[in-house]
Amino acid sequence: MIDNLPLKTHTHDGLTIEGYSRAAVQSYWRIPELKLGFDMGGSPWSFMGTQTFFISHAHLDHMVALPAYVARRRMMKMEPPTLYMPAEVVEPVERMLRSWQRLDRGRMLCNIIGVSEGEEYELSREHVVTPFPTKHTVPSMGYVIWERRKKLKAEYQGLSGEQIRDIRMSGKEVSEEQRMPLVCYAGDTAPVGLDNFSAVYESKILITEMTFFRPEHRKEKIHKFGHTHLDDIIERAENFQNELIILTHFSTRYHEDQIRRSVDRRMPKELRERVELWL
Repeated sequence: MIDNLPLKTHTHDGLTIEGYSRAAVQSYWRIPELKLGFDMGGSPWSFMGTQTFFISHAHLDHMVALPAYVARRRMMKMEPPTLYMPAEVVEPVERMLRSWQRLDRGRMLCNIIGVSEGEEYELSREHVVTPFPTKHTVPSMGYVIWERRKKLKAEYQGLSGEQIRDIRMSGKEVSEEQRMPLVCYAGDTAPVGLDNFSAVYESKILITEMTFFRPEHRKEKIHKFGHTHLDDIIERAENFQNELIILTHFSTRYHEDQIRRSVDRRMPKELRERVELWL
């Protein structure tokens, strides 16, 4: 196995989160059990086998490795990948790939799907994804992966198996779909992007940015450039119902010890116990 990019791993309730993120450097994520990933600021060789990726926005540190990933899959004789991204960036991305095709003299085969608010995309029988708008300096979207299951309708619970069978044979639907927000990836966003969609705070696992944390940084300027401050997380402490919150995309101005000390000192204990700092 070629190990050519930094990669951190964390497992929670049967899901493995792999990736790395640092502001203005590179961001890339993968959840092998769900067969999908988020963003392509880098493309570790181990990510090659994952065919589906969701791109939050088109800044270089989140998308620069996309041509290499597409070309490598073709080189390895793998199926073309499926790439979801904000609808506004599809046409320029396609033009970029055509340019690389001329430079590389190899076909850039991929299926690009432009996403918009209010739409839903089926990943499998068990999982669907809904994009939601975030707040950044360029068009940007976050993504919620939902787990869906069939459950017996309340009015039929308590009936025998034979009774349920007879009702089903009569043509009536005895079950209904139930959904649970499993994973939310918010990408780069000002805090209003978190507030746009209630499932952000309800997802079992939330991956979101916290680029800045020092008190002297002006939050209005941070928000203007589409980022989140530690104060924003603390102000919303009671909103987070997530089992695991991965805070990431820290500014390169900071040493990881500075980040950890500040979070340990200021974040409420009940929230801190569920937070993983991606350092």
